[in-house]
Amino acid sequence: MTTLNIQEVRRTITRNKRSEYIFNIIGFLSMLIGIITLIALLFDLASDGLPRLSWQFLTSFPSRKSEEAGILSAWVGTLLVMSVTGSVAIPVGIASGIYLEEYARKNWISDLIEINVTNLAGVPSIIYGLLALGVFVYGLHLGESILTAGLTLALLVLPVVIVSTREALRAIPNSIREAAYAAGASKWQMIWDHILPYSTGTIITGIIVAMARAIGETAPLITIGALTFIAFLPEPPFTSQFPYISFSWLLAPFTVMPIQMFDWISRPQADFQVNAATAGVVLIVITLAMNSVAMYIRYRLRKTIKW
Repeated sequence: MTTLNIQEVRRTITRNKRSEYIFNIIGFLSMLIGIITLIALLFDLASDGLPRLSWQFLTSFPSRKSEEAGILSAWVGTLLVMSVTGSVAIPVGIASGIYLEEYARKNWISDLIEINVTNLAGVPSIIYGLLALGVFVYGLHLGESILTAGLTLALLVLPVVIVSTREALRAIPNSIREAAYAAGASKWQMIWDHILPYSTGTIITGIIVAMARAIGETAPLITIGALTFIAFLPEPPFTSQFPYISFSWLLAPFTVMPIQMFDWISRPQADFQVNAATAGVVLIVITLAMNSVAMYIRYRLRKTIKW
């Protein structure tokens, strides 16, 4: 290699390093702007809402008087709706992802399904509300109930769970599949005993993202008729009489935290806007609690995996 070529290579390396350094600075500044903005928003929300937070606020129903208003029906409704959403979206999404990745034939039909599932993840949430209004409310006559809300949000986050499951399964090396087959395992044994345990952490990450999106949705729930003022709780899921489980709460009217916040923030009184900020703090705490439990489960599962 001539001296001229060596100098050209060195100039190229120097130019690439400079470009990489500039890109790192831009990326770091972009991340810093996002983090500072988020911290500022959280600080503003907490400074407005924390003084109002009390046991009375958590255990009282909404009221026309701001000092007496609470979020009991809202946070109970949020937990019940999220229970239905998770019970439907998680098993159906994981099963769909397993089928599409491990069982479905690789042809134009599976490619079409994959494209549509990916596109559904970016559809505006109001479209799911209109779909649920026509199918669940008017078609299946489920009414404006907790079941309808849970199914609506399950449809909303189902593509996210499916895509994350497929990506998690796709990341597992084929050598593990081949080793399981060599040991005499069937296809389902290979998936259940080898593929799923290794991909569980990534799948749970997708579930965390999906549930975090669902808990903050408002538009589809307003579309299906969620109440903005509700001063009672649905019947409890557990009873003192046989069979000790009741499903009547599934058809009860409901409200959720984002809708309660929307109702308060739309009022002109400043005290109601303080209540909305306090409800926002509680919603963030509930979301962080859900995510923390999921991340702890993921951490425990990953500790048991040995490649």
